[in-house]
Amino acid sequence: MRFEVIIAEWSTLAAGFATTIWICALSGALSLLLALPVAALLMVRRAVIVWPVRAMVDGLRAIPFLMLVFLGYYCLPVLGLKFSSWTCGLVSLTIYNTAYFGEILRGAWAHLPREQEDAGRAFGFYGFALTRRIILPQIFISAGPVLGNQIITLIKNSAFLMVITIPELTFAANEVQAIYFTPLETLIVAVLLYWLLCSAVEGIVRVMDRVAVVRGHE
Repeated sequence: MRFEVIIAEWSTLAAGFATTIWICALSGALSLLLALPVAALLMVRRAVIVWPVRAMVDGLRAIPFLMLVFLGYYCLPVLGLKFSSWTCGLVSLTIYNTAYFGEILRGAWAHLPREQEDAGRAFGFYGFALTRRIILPQIFISAGPVLGNQIITLIKNSAFLMVITIPELTFAANEVQAIYFTPLETLIVAVLLYWLLCSAVEGIVRVMDRVAVVRGHE
């Protein structure tokens, strides 16, 4: 095996790995932030509010991520809306995962015992303070494993961004193997880097699980 090629082109793979990290971290953070109001709207009891949000969430979850990227990058210009590959990639990842995160948080919120909110109000928490101090921490702890799985899916979906020429890890690996004709060696290293990144997410989830046990959310 010609792993000396990987060593010689390590800077290319490292740059792709860094791009994967930052675009996944940024889109994941934005998705979680946007998922909070989405989950709140899904919990509203008025059908006129819930139905449009539910239709958006279910519609996005029914579309393969690659198709969403194609729609944003190749189809929107036909309507006069043209975005750079970076903007399209980041927005696609964010919108797509907002739907999943929103549904995950809604499920955790729906299963939160009503007594928790009642106890919070008894201690003087209302409105945003009740949500921030009582509800959200418990929701994130309860939904931690499922959120972790979705973040791992987000990382794997980021590989599709190579089709719109974003130089993330898969794009960099493909570039190296195409130049030096070393597909096995290059892809082995790329797989190991993806494994390292996903393992880091899994480690964070395990920490959250331990916190959940301590706080009585087994």
